[in-house]
Amino acid sequence: MVYTMTEGDNLKYLKDRKAYMPYESVEDLPDNVRGTLPPKAQEIYRKAFNSAWESYKDPGDRRGDASREEVSHKVAWSAVKHVFEKDDDGTWREK
Repeated sequence: MVYTMTEGDNLKYLKDRKAYMPYESVEDLPDNVRGTLPPKAQEIYRKAFNSAWESYKDPGDRRGDASREEVSHKVAWSAVKHVFEKDDDGTWREK
């Protein structure tokens, strides 16, 4: 199934998943986020992503030609890294 949506749409179909953006729950997050981050960090990621999704809906508010999705993921990872860090074995731990 293919969905075509414009940049201004609040929902975006994710390939092979029934998840939409912004994310309603941590279960909707991408597999690479759910598979590596602890639950508290996942919630930080979700909230930061959703906030950025709303804040950067206007392309003029983004740097360069970055998509709304790309900017939102960058903001979300940055928010996680303020509270969590990877230890030597690659496990995310609260600072």
